[in-house]
Amino acid sequence: MHRPAGSVLGTEIDSKTDTVSNFRVLIGVTGSVAAIKLPLLVRKLLELPRVEVRVVTTDHAKHFYKTEDLEVQIYSDKDEWEMWTHRSDPVLHIELRRWADLLVIAPLDANTLGKIASGICDNLLTCVVRAWDLKRPLLFCPAMNTAMWEHPITAQQISRLKEFGYTEIPCIAKILVCGDEGKGAMAEVSTIIQVINEYIQKASVSS
Repeated sequence: MHRPAGSVLGTEIDSKTDTVSNFRVLIGVTGSVAAIKLPLLVRKLLELPRVEVRVVTTDHAKHFYKTEDLEVQIYSDKDEWEMWTHRSDPVLHIELRRWADLLVIAPLDANTLGKIASGICDNLLTCVVRAWDLKRPLLFCPAMNTAMWEHPITAQQISRLKEFGYTEIPCIAKILVCGDEGKGAMAEVSTIIQVINEYIQKASVSS
């Protein structure tokens, strides 16, 4: 369900008048094979009452899922650059940051983990993260090969994200798609949904 971002900005990002009580979840998806679970994650989120979902994808993540399997708006780097042509035009990563109540990056691959930990923002998703309102929750779900997970720099980068105030949904141990067995697989979708729902319930109580 991919559409040019500029054509839907007014109704789907900028306006909050009709859906002010809805909880808005922005899913960031990166180039891990665990991105194959994105359609399931979106479906399960949409089953929750009064939840809106949008997806920000890296270009490499698109290799692992079909856009037609998602019944939500998907944004990518192409949309960011096509939207802005004049000085007064909206900036997509800022509009998405304003729209969302919660950002969950699922999966967060080793490459994007390193970028975020270092402050690099060279695509739409990492720009959203760099501009994120730290008063709102940002959840991340690491996913990578076991050897990559066990590299010493991974723990340092995970710790750095936690220092920023982000919340880790820890990876799990299993037989990976590559055939290796060990820790590094993304948390189960049911676990991710449970954690997100806890934040939704907190927001409901506070409002």
